[in-house]
Amino acid sequence: MTDVTTPGPLLLCIDLQPTFLDVMPDRARLVKRCSFAIEAAQALGLPVAFTEQVPQKLGSTEPALLALANRPLQLAKTTFSALADHGIRDALLQGQHADHLLICGLETPVCIYQTAIDALRSDIPVTLLSDCLGARRADDAAVAIDALQRAGVNVLPSETVFYSMMGDAAHPAFRSFTKLVKSYA
Repeated sequence: MTDVTTPGPLLLCIDLQPTFLDVMPDRARLVKRCSFAIEAAQALGLPVAFTEQVPQKLGSTEPALLALANRPLQLAKTTFSALADHGIRDALLQGQHADHLLICGLETPVCIYQTAIDALRSDIPVTLLSDCLGARRADDAAVAIDALQRAGVNVLPSETVFYSMMGDAAHPAFRSFTKLVKSYA
C-alpha cells in the first residue's frame, strides 16, 4: 500500500451516482470500466476518492463501485468542479497527499472538465482515464476532451496508465494486475 504521507497519484471518481448513470447511453460499459480502474488503483495501493453531487438529493455513489474500494473517501459537493470546494481540495491534496489526479466518472463536459481545469490552474497534473468517462452526448464529451488535451491534460486508457505506473513485469503487483485485466476483458 502506498504511504499516504508520501505524495502520489489518486484515483478521483466523479459523480458515479445512479441518478446520473441511469441516463448514460453506455451505463454498463462505464460501470465496468470504472470498476476496473478502482480495482487497479487498489492493486497498486493508490487512494481512491468519490465525489457525489448533492447526495442528499441525488443519492450516493453506485454501491457496487463503492464496495470495490478499501476505505474510500466519499466527498459531497455542490460545485461542478470538485476542486472549487475547499474542503474537497484539502481532503485530496493535503489529507491524501495527492500530487496527480487520475480521473474517471461523469459527466465529461461538466464536472470532469471543470475539475481538470481547476487542477491544472493549481499545477496539479491530471490524467483522464479515457475508457472510464461518461457523458449524455458523445459530441459534447469529445469537444471537452479536446479542449482539456490542448490545455495540458493527459488522456489515456486506464490499462495504459496502470501498466505505465508499474513499468516492469517485475513489479510486485504485476501478476495480480494481469489477472485483473483478464477478468475485465
